[in-house]
Amino acid sequence: MKIFWKAFLASLLAIIVSSFLLIIILVGVISAVTSFNDQAVTIKGQSLLLLKLDSKIVDRKSNNPFEDFELPGIKTSTTTGLNQILSCIEKAKTDDRIKGVFLELSDISAGYATVEEIRNALIDFKTSGKFIYTYSDMISQKAYYLATVSDSLIMNPMGMFDFRGLNAEHTFFKKALDKFGIEMQVVRGKNNKFKSAVEPYMFDKMSDASREQTSVYLNSIWNHVLKGISERRAIPVDSLNKYANEVMTFQKADKALEYRFFDNLKYKDQVLADFRKLTNLGENDEIPVVSVNEYDKVPKAIDATGLPKDRIAVVYAEGEIDGGTDGPYQIDSKEVSKGIREARTDTAIKAIVLRVNSPGGSAYGSEVIWREVILAQKVKPVIVSMGDYAASGGYYIACGADAILANPTTITGSIGVFGTIPNISGLLSDKIGITFDNVSTNEHSDMPSITRKMTPFEFNLMQNYVESTYGTFIAHVADGRKKSSTYIDSLAQGRVWSGENGKLNGLVDEFGGLNDAVKLAASKAGIKHYRIKELPKQKDTFEELMKSFSTKVQTSVLQSKLGESYHLWENFSREARANGIYARMPYNLEIN
Repeated sequence: MKIFWKAFLASLLAIIVSSFLLIIILVGVISAVTSFNDQAVTIKGQSLLLLKLDSKIVDRKSNNPFEDFELPGIKTSTTTGLNQILSCIEKAKTDDRIKGVFLELSDISAGYATVEEIRNALIDFKTSGKFIYTYSDMISQKAYYLATVSDSLIMNPMGMFDFRGLNAEHTFFKKALDKFGIEMQVVRGKNNKFKSAVEPYMFDKMSDASREQTSVYLNSIWNHVLKGISERRAIPVDSLNKYANEVMTFQKADKALEYRFFDNLKYKDQVLADFRKLTNLGENDEIPVVSVNEYDKVPKAIDATGLPKDRIAVVYAEGEIDGGTDGPYQIDSKEVSKGIREARTDTAIKAIVLRVNSPGGSAYGSEVIWREVILAQKVKPVIVSMGDYAASGGYYIACGADAILANPTTITGSIGVFGTIPNISGLLSDKIGITFDNVSTNEHSDMPSITRKMTPFEFNLMQNYVESTYGTFIAHVADGRKKSSTYIDSLAQGRVWSGENGKLNGLVDEFGGLNDAVKLAASKAGIKHYRIKELPKQKDTFEELMKSFSTKVQTSVLQSKLGESYHLWENFSREARANGIYARMPYNLEIN
């Protein structure tokens, strides 16, 4: 027995000691990385601010110092915060050490509204008299739209220019589900004919209503993009459409130059030689370049008034609302509500900007956030800034604000409600041979069940619940927008609108981005000098590290196995988690 206890205690001691050492090592690594990230950056004179924008752009950069670290054998995607990009451009405008901006673009992993915000910030940057120079080996039409703000737009002589118009692709699962014996029982508002988020489980192609709304907002976005390109490149809109029909993607670079899409065709070494002339450097001198991540660490100069006491809170709501996945770019209704509540009760905060970049999600989670917006709006100004998406539940949480700002290319509206309950009895019974039996105390004790079809009573019960939720949604929007419920219902029915059309019909007040929303909030609060406080508070480094590692491994494995079909898995798995009533836009919408 003594031998057993000696061995047991020795093993226990070894585990304790090794765990302690592991914790010390982990803390040391975290401290080292954090210290490295916090190192001061020295900016040389005649520097260029480099915007490559080759990582996914999110509204708010995570504070996890390990997020962009590459794990051995695991392919990961990095992120850049829109807040970082906008801050760096604004800072560079008045920084005498920054000579100009160098855009080295290919494609941009963000929506057109995000690109619009960066583009507008660069247009404002040009008022400083500094230059913007773009070079690309291969450039998408979205990246090109951004690049048209440049003083000089250069492409590689063998480069590829992707210009062919916009396309919105919807994915349908009906036939696949039928083959597997799975029935998706769908309940949506009786007049929600535009609520096409559920159509992939009902049809094998777009309904007439879905096709109509998609065509309207897609053409609205495309026409806005063409207008912006036309103004900057002096190419008529009719000509741009003609060139898009020629599919510039498979035309030689000479043709793009002939059509005045570019100013010149040059190789990278020739572009670098141009930079040396612009910055008065010698032929062999190194060109001082600073990236967004580096320049973001440079503190902004404080003016003579000192550090302002007043603050404006920017509360970020990015991702699906209570979508069932854990990550920095999903909306936890509890956390966002807590952030709004903190901003409301903090007397130093004079106004709130709610940044919404969401296709919607849980109807209940949307209601929780909406209530906090209403409570805050009674105390201080609340301004909503819409990102790429602020649709369905995203619009639900926005509608109670004092003012709503969006870009013309924002996707918004989709005021509608749906619920889904899968019935997998066909798969389990007919395909696999698994059956179920049960004993209940009441008629519907097992509701909702995924192993049987809903009864007519249960379906009507769900239908009434959806109708009630839709009625609440309409009432909230009508109150917030100061319109009649009848008018809002005519705009709703699940219909998706572009920000441009949203402004025309009263769902949006003004065009503008995050910076514009902050300025409007300050104006309504009557303050000129202020600091920004970002909410909700981000999780601590260790917790973010664990979540980041888990997410990266899972994502990497799935992406390596599924390849280009990974987005289909994302869409389907999201719906599999969607129990209950949802206010969400068509989740499988892709605009490219």
